[in-house]
Amino acid sequence: MKVLVDTHAFLCAITDDPQPSPRAREIFIARANDLFLCVASLWEIVIKVQINRLRLPKPVIPYLRTQLAQNNIHVLPITLDHIAQMEALPLHHRDPFDRILVAQSLQEDWFILSADPFLAAHGAKSVW
Repeated sequence: MKVLVDTHAFLCAITDDPQPSPRAREIFIARANDLFLCVASLWEIVIKVQINRLRLPKPVIPYLRTQLAQNNIHVLPITLDHIAQMEALPLHHRDPFDRILVAQSLQEDWFILSADPFLAAHGAKSVW
């Protein structure tokens, strides 16, 4: 199964946060799943570290690269098709990071690993 991991789910997994459900943890660790993290999620993480809203080991990029490799997560670029899908979304929620994740999930027809009810409200196949 191909799964887009949202920023919060990724951070929970790499920091051993107890918040994820047992189902979410299983999806994250099952080697049969192909996990993807949007490049926008990496961008969001770096911004949060820079403005001191998130603490991670520094330098951040080598840490994230290590976590991606250790957890067998691929980085998903943002394509023009993803942007077109995002343009079609209603403006119920204005967070650009969440909006691109929904668009990618819909465009690729992948599940999204997330606890955020907003994502499923827009038709994304959310699992948690």
